[in-house]
Amino acid sequence: MMKAVLHARRAIGAALLFGASIAGAQGAADGPVAPKPLYRDPIHDGAADPSTVYDPASGEWVMFYTNRRADIAVDSPSDVRWVHGTAIGLARSSDGVHWRYGGTAAIPAACTGATLWAPDVERFGGLWHMWVSVVPGVFRDWNAPRFIVHLTSPDLRTWTCGDRLDLGSDKVIDPSVVALPGGGYRLFFNDERMGKAIRTADSTDLVHWQVRDRLTDTPGEGPKAFFWKGAWWLVSDAWKGLLVLRSADGTHWSRQPGYLLTEPGTAPTDRAKGQHPDVIVAKGRAYIVYFVHQDGEDEAKGDPAWARRSVLQIAELSVKDGVLSVDRNAPAHVDLAMPAKENGE
Repeated sequence: MMKAVLHARRAIGAALLFGASIAGAQGAADGPVAPKPLYRDPIHDGAADPSTVYDPASGEWVMFYTNRRADIAVDSPSDVRWVHGTAIGLARSSDGVHWRYGGTAAIPAACTGATLWAPDVERFGGLWHMWVSVVPGVFRDWNAPRFIVHLTSPDLRTWTCGDRLDLGSDKVIDPSVVALPGGGYRLFFNDERMGKAIRTADSTDLVHWQVRDRLTDTPGEGPKAFFWKGAWWLVSDAWKGLLVLRSADGTHWSRQPGYLLTEPGTAPTDRAKGQHPDVIVAKGRAYIVYFVHQDGEDEAKGDPAWARRSVLQIAELSVKDGVLSVDRNAPAHVDLAMPAKENGE
């Protein structure tokens, strides 16, 4: 029954399902090869933590990301002000290959704070929703409280304050929300008070949440849940590559051996482990968008601060015998261009 419901939901235009942008039937063309990097923030050179959606009103893909201030001076290696004071950046693309900077998201300060991290943007019930991690200030260390705020928008441009989520902890970050096939919603998040465990919470109205299971027995962050090839998947950043969980029913999970994107890539700008991913499912294919610190690049040899810079990369996922894999060194043929009937033309 789950597969039938999911198939029906995928067929509804460019509606978003399981935190991914779903569109149409499987495309026949491989698509153009994406560049490396896929995207580089032109303001602070610190793009990270992407969330990518298809906007049928504009006929474009819109990427929201943490706009880290990788270019600012700090006092010492332990001074982490550069990952605070961050806005949510925007990039736009008609094909998922060529991206242009779109400024920063107009998120009200009244319900958030000076530091915004790791947005998750979804479309449910004809309305856009954003969940974003908030730190109420700019800090030199990692000891500040942090929480998750819900906002809504009719157009991905203007955002209205919603609620601060009550998840039983003063240090929660990295939301990822999915619609459940039987109704209701599930939130995946990082509870830092529980050893940075990936946990879940369920809701019937996107306002009230009941905290439920701990999914991981190892530290991690940046969970991303999606449905693809007849199974649920969860990938999360374990700081030594991406941990992968698989589930047939969305409730009982098994851990896949090893990690994805552990080994540095061979191409310039991709020569470090992959971190905090997004997954786009479109036309029957799945693409992982991940960020890469630039400590493996030649510039970092003469400038230690260069390692703080980060870019976004894309690669296509594969699954064989129930095992998810990715080849970051293979050319990424990306087919995200929408037919006219789906992009509003």
